[in-house]
Amino acid sequence: MTSTADTSPSALVRPAQKADLPQLLEMNNAAVPAVNELTLSELSDLVAEALVCLVAELDGQPAGMLLCLTEGLDYDSRNYAWLSEHVGRFAYTDRICVAETARGQRIGEALYEALGKVPDVGNRPLVCEVNTRPENPGSLRFHKRLGFAEIGTQDHGEKAVVYLKRDPASDVKSA
Repeated sequence: MTSTADTSPSALVRPAQKADLPQLLEMNNAAVPAVNELTLSELSDLVAEALVCLVAELDGQPAGMLLCLTEGLDYDSRNYAWLSEHVGRFAYTDRICVAETARGQRIGEALYEALGKVPDVGNRPLVCEVNTRPENPGSLRFHKRLGFAEIGTQDHGEKAVVYLKRDPASDVKSA
């Protein structure tokens, strides 16, 4: 008999494919204001520029995504600029989204676990930002549970963020 208390991520994580983009766009835009709204063209450009865009799949359908950028890009983002100035070498989670129907199934953890196995990510600190205005307490708890620690804050007026970092030696840990 299998235990219903299995805590391992059950999603299949794979690189994003062009056919995924409409569903990823819908997932991204449903997560506003935790992430900024995008057009299909903007998402396509971001995926093309990314080190990797991972998709977590449940029952054959995208249930989550994580888009990771590295330093040195010409990316028009205040948060990316802050991280470039203060961290240097990094793997930046520009956005992580989980479909509302898939929350609580450890999709985010599965995405970060897979990200750590991507060549050229494992030896870099992982960085991200989480909104503090408007508040995103769920994302902040999630990232802290995965070993991210605060490295700075920024007030952009209409938005404020906390910057988080996890050293390369840190593995995804369940709490």
